[in-house]
Amino acid sequence: MADPERFSNLPEYAFPRLRRLLADATPPAGVDPVVMTIGEPRHAIPDFVAPTLARTVGELAKYPPNEGTPQFLGAVSGWLGTRYGLDIATDRITALNGSREGLFNAALALCPERKNGGQPVVLIPNPFYQVYAVAAAAVGARAVFVPATDATGHLPDYAGLDPAVLDATAICYLCSPANPQGSVAGRDYLEALIALAEKHDFIVFADECYSEIWRDAPPPGALQAAEAMGLPERVVIFNSLSKRSNLPGLRAGIAAGSRANIGRLRVLRSYSGAPLPLPMQRVAEVAWADEAHVTANRALYQEKYAIADRVLGNVPGYKGPAGGFFLWLPVDDGEAATIRLWREAGVQVLPGAYLSREVDGVNPGAGFVRVALVGPAGETEDALTRIRDVLYERG
Repeated sequence: MADPERFSNLPEYAFPRLRRLLADATPPAGVDPVVMTIGEPRHAIPDFVAPTLARTVGELAKYPPNEGTPQFLGAVSGWLGTRYGLDIATDRITALNGSREGLFNAALALCPERKNGGQPVVLIPNPFYQVYAVAAAAVGARAVFVPATDATGHLPDYAGLDPAVLDATAICYLCSPANPQGSVAGRDYLEALIALAEKHDFIVFADECYSEIWRDAPPPGALQAAEAMGLPERVVIFNSLSKRSNLPGLRAGIAAGSRANIGRLRVLRSYSGAPLPLPMQRVAEVAWADEAHVTANRALYQEKYAIADRVLGNVPGYKGPAGGFFLWLPVDDGEAATIRLWREAGVQVLPGAYLSREVDGVNPGAGFVRVALVGPAGETEDALTRIRDVLYERG
């Protein structure tokens, strides 16, 4: 029987903690507050969304296919071919009601109850997207939080773990470009991780929802590396239209991997998953097949990378992100810096400790704040200038 206390050790979600932290703080008078806490894109949605919805609204009268329409799956398959040079059949892809649902449900579908005779392990980068830890708890696995700090290039050093831990591992989560650090796993890193998964018999869940927001070059994909190695069963990738197309409310996510792994996920979702309404799938069909709006969107983020580099480039320890839309700014204390910024600058950020787990007395996010570059360029430059002036240039 599942332990009814299995969620009792999960920390409170980041945003309720933030509200409580700032409950007694108010921004200064005469300053327009800027909220840079949540990774919700604020760029314009693509022009094709409204007319596609209007044209297909009558399909709300129909039950949608749980795994995705043939057109939806075909569009995703085509995108995987264009973006990564992959030839992925549509039965190796499934629609998701947002990538978060898939990152959770895939653990239910693919994590064994026992691994090598004992409790399975789920490896999680630290800091991390909180659904990874909830998924591990849901399947009764032991979560092992692996630091992703400057010392490791802000990517987890899974290969450095005890071989006994790796032998017990069933699932390993990886986010690239990383939330919150903006680091990118290169092809060598991905190939080494997939080889490790093959050696120790586990699956890599690659969270690639920031894959289309990058500075200089498109990040390589985990399935791309796995296919080249002849090991597609070692990887399941997750992505969505939330970031690449500014459509977080569409909830049009995807998972892709081997036929067997996606088949198991499809079976679970046929009972427990919420299918994407047909008008939403019709919009997604167009969005996955169109790159012009993605290129334009990326240019807006690249403009804000340049702003951040210009405003904060002289800050000790500052590193501009290689991908994604967060800054991971070094501070003495993340909570204290967050309170100070709200009181003195009217800028709201997120303490890095709220995205991390304390292990052996150390929280790798405690000395950082996360800043979301989701607003317009002018607002972003003004807010980053306030951050610099309060935290770094005025002591």
